Amino acid sequence: WDDQRQSDNVEDRRGSSLPRTAGGLSIGGLIVVGLVSWFLGVDPRVILQGAEQLGLQGTQPQQQESRSGPITDPNDRVGRFVSSILATTEDTWDQIFKEAGRTYTPPRLVLFTGRTLSACGNAEAAMGPFYCPMDRKVYLDTAFFAELSSRFHSPGEFAAAYVVGHEVGHHVQNLMGILPRVQEAQRSVGQVQQNALQVRVELQADCFAGVWAAKTNSRIAFLEDGDIDQALRAASAIGDDTLQRRSQGTVVPESFTHGSSQQRMRWFMMGIRSNGRLEACNTFEARTL
Repeated sequence: WDDQRQSDNVEDRRGSSLPRTAGGLSIGGLIVVGLVSWFLGVDPRVILQGAEQLGLQGTQPQQQESRSGPITDPNDRVGRFVSSILATTEDTWDQIFKEAGRTYTPPRLVLFTGRTLSACGNAEAAMGPFYCPMDRKVYLDTAFFAELSSRFHSPGEFAAAYVVGHEVGHHVQNLMGILPRVQEAQRSVGQVQQNALQVRVELQADCFAGVWAAKTNSRIAFLEDGDIDQALRAASAIGDDTLQRRSQGTVVPESFTHGSSQQRMRWFMMGIRSNGRLEACNTFEARTL
């Protein structure tokens, strides 16, 4: 990755601070919870800690972020790594969209520490990486990479790259109109059906991550021995069944929002083997996930 160009679409907010507001969830906070748990599929209970609450504090629209340092371009090793991986997603998805007669508009990626603001509300490290369709930005606390290694036993640079590829996959879904259609469908069904739709969203993003990896490798041969295994270990480690078994000792498939470990690995490999064909990632018409 260090031989590749770096993206210009990275905001480095690390070293900035966002004061925590007092009190419980405001109406705006509840809206964010709904977006996160139903639409974006970012559920800290599933992703990291098994907590019952998201930990988001209410914010008012006029609230501004308080910074102890400026927003800058990343210049440390982790920041350059993320920037280089993001650049490969830009080049690859631009090529895929052009081949389909479309124009790709890349997302911005925000690096932060602890907490920051997004158009979807407060972003917190405990939420894990996520994509906000309202501002078309990916939010990432790079401490999550250490979590991948220590908590989820999924070390390696390509495991981290897979995470970036997955979140950019959500941006691709947004550009293709998939996320708005799913959100509309979720409004008219119950919680179990909402979760089932969200699983298909997340598995498709896994598949799109595989499409990106394979297509990029065909351009610049950036995959090394063991890289795919790293991504598969990461996909397995953050499967809903694995996380639920670890956090609560039982598995409740009806509450899945991202898919089982086996499903996440399967759809990532579907993308790898797709030869760049996005139709191979149509989880919404798949009879078996």
